[in-house]
Amino acid sequence: MSDTGHEIVTSPDLAMPVGYAHAIIAAPGRTVHLGGQTAQAKDGTIFGATIVEQFDLAARNLVAALHAAGGTPDDIVSLQIYVTDLAAYRASMPELGSVWRAHFGRRYPALAVLGVTELFDPSALVELVGVAVIP
Repeated sequence: MSDTGHEIVTSPDLAMPVGYAHAIIAAPGRTVHLGGQTAQAKDGTIFGATIVEQFDLAARNLVAALHAAGGTPDDIVSLQIYVTDLAAYRASMPELGSVWRAHFGRRYPALAVLGVTELFDPSALVELVGVAVIP
């Protein structure tokens, strides 16, 4: 159980999760579906040349949308990370861990990292889509 009331579930039948949760049982509350966020700056352009730079701004944008809905990063129960280069994402894991903690802390929701050939904006390397439940 986290301080938000969401229960993190770890199945004894699966490999130990590192950097994600097997499942989250959301506490009662308001469900917020967060639209896909890329490294789009306020002027509409994509900022950053690397996965790490783009992940940083995409995470900042996702948290800003969540704050606007009245939530905090601890309220996120599910997150999908779409990347156009899985090898670059894997190679950047140490740096991405620091960026993750800066925006989301040390808590991990149910999470998937998905390799895609392209995102809507061809300059985007990463897009974050999430669901939060605000108790």
